[in-house]
Amino acid sequence: MTKKIVLAYSGGLDTSVAIPWLIDKGYEVIAVVLDVGQGGKDLEAIQKKGLQVGAVQSIVVDGKEEFADKYVAPVIKANALYEGAYPLVSALSRPLIIDKLVDIAHENGADAIAHGSTGKGNDQVRFEAAIHALDPDLAIEAPIRDFHWSREEEIDYAKDHNVPVPIGKQSPYSIDANLWGRANEAGILEDPWNVASDDAWGMTVAPEEAPDEATLLDLTFEKGLPVALNGEKMTLANLIVKLNKIAGENGIGRIDKIENRLVGIKSREVYEAPAAAVIMAAHKDLEDLTLERDVAHYKPLLEQKVTDLIYNALWITPLFDALQAFIDHTQAVVNGTVKMKLYKGQAVAIARQSEENSLYNKNLATYTAADSFDQVAAGGFIKLWSLPSMVFEQVNHVHSVEKK
Repeated sequence: MTKKIVLAYSGGLDTSVAIPWLIDKGYEVIAVVLDVGQGGKDLEAIQKKGLQVGAVQSIVVDGKEEFADKYVAPVIKANALYEGAYPLVSALSRPLIIDKLVDIAHENGADAIAHGSTGKGNDQVRFEAAIHALDPDLAIEAPIRDFHWSREEEIDYAKDHNVPVPIGKQSPYSIDANLWGRANEAGILEDPWNVASDDAWGMTVAPEEAPDEATLLDLTFEKGLPVALNGEKMTLANLIVKLNKIAGENGIGRIDKIENRLVGIKSREVYEAPAAAVIMAAHKDLEDLTLERDVAHYKPLLEQKVTDLIYNALWITPLFDALQAFIDHTQAVVNGTVKMKLYKGQAVAIARQSEENSLYNKNLATYTAADSFDQVAAGGFIKLWSLPSMVFEQVNHVHSVEKK
């Protein structure tokens, strides 16, 4: 009996040559493309190519709304930026891809799942950790990693097995994109001293070429998530698409970073995340207005842990669920509107309001005659605040100045 395998298929060289290789190994291949808003690709053509090179089924799954609502949303609430910069573009789509692939494997009685990751990257871990968590009985095939294929060997194998290889100049880059942004590596980017050339960017204009007049826009949040742009309500996925265009035209969201990969090597990555840059800045600004002081100071500690869990393929863990429950609870009060100024690569919050949850009290903050703060109470508060250290010094004289 022929075994069935579900392949995470992108239509690129790696996953295209994987199809005849898996067939040679005795599998019937079900190729699955997940649409997470990668844009710029003819998914129908990719679907047909999967059948052309030997897959018994080639499926395109529309996952854009689910990707936004279940995977991007937690990142927004957590202000999640890996190593302070990377908005977890690729890391977010992997658990969703595997979730869909496992479902399709179960529906079709498949025995295994395959992916086209190499042995140097993070994706192999993200794919396989999710497979092990969701169904450890499924076998895993990773031909590109396990057989150490070079690019030249892949092309030769493709020609021998009638797999179409693009003619002409191929992009030197390895690019992964979705709604939340675009990740780019390889080519001249492998030397960190090389300046990223113009062709390395695909979603943004150079900041110096952006309009000379600033763009102002209002982002409205409910429970920590953007729900309206300039007063127009829309789904999170559609809002991200629209904001990617507006922010990209203003040169916003470019990131050029040396990052520490999960597997332990350093990698030079070039990212573009226009919508993410604007949304994250606005969200944090609204939190500053609505979160109580101790919550605002403690939440970043957990945010860093959540970010590391996502990056390190630990999305499906009890700890992630527990931390996310805490973060979700904090977001109940993050409601309001932030006015953002977009100008030549910068996204800055310039005004904000929250009618129901603002903790800013003008009468307490003002230095005018309208001041309602009890100045007299401050002296007593300071005595009580410093009481523990005062008593300690009286007993131990660690820092006390000797009286003359």
